[in-house]
Amino acid sequence: MKKILIIEDDPAIRTGLKETFITEGYNVSDADTGTKGFELAGKQDFDLILLDLILPGKDGIEICKELRSDGVKTPIIMVTSRKEEIDKILGLEIGADDYVTKPFSVRELLARVKALIRRSTYEPGDIEEVAFANLKIDFKKQEMLKGINPVRLSATEYSILHYFIDHEGEVISRDKFLDEVWGYDSYPTTRTVDNYILSLRKKIEDDPANPKHLLTIHKVGYKFVK
Repeated sequence: MKKILIIEDDPAIRTGLKETFITEGYNVSDADTGTKGFELAGKQDFDLILLDLILPGKDGIEICKELRSDGVKTPIIMVTSRKEEIDKILGLEIGADDYVTKPFSVRELLARVKALIRRSTYEPGDIEEVAFANLKIDFKKQEMLKGINPVRLSATEYSILHYFIDHEGEVISRDKFLDEVWGYDSYPTTRTVDNYILSLRKKIEDDPANPKHLLTIHKVGYKFVK
């Protein structure tokens, strides 16, 4: 049984989500403050964390950053009522794997949760390790070094990078990414793909403004070259 942690201070939303996920067969823990949620996330192993952005005590950004700094690789979906694109991009850059904005569809959220848990599970037979330029990537351990420095990637970023490497030299459309990486039962947009590519470039390129590996093919999509 997959285990989910819900960190949400709104009692109605928290209770509703808990009941929904239990009905769907998940083992659910919950916390009504950021401080309690952070403690739970550090003590137990979860398959996914649903994390509100604005919380009493530690806020969602602080929690996400500290969990990733502590080596916790559990997939995290950020929940925010803010509409600004910068918040969404920031969520990705601090180590979150996905985000939803309030109000959200429960059906959409369930699809995102299922897709993210599925993507974060390593399947034997996949490419395990790869090295190019000054990068060394271990997909099984979800670890990356840039030179001698470790770089933090989210589970989704590892999935995207893995897909790029597996299709080196091919031009991949945004829609293809959505189908192959996110899956048909998820609800992201092509803008979501752009946000993740932007985040990945900042982490793997020496000069993100002039990328050498993650190339934009105008009006078509993206291409990866070592």
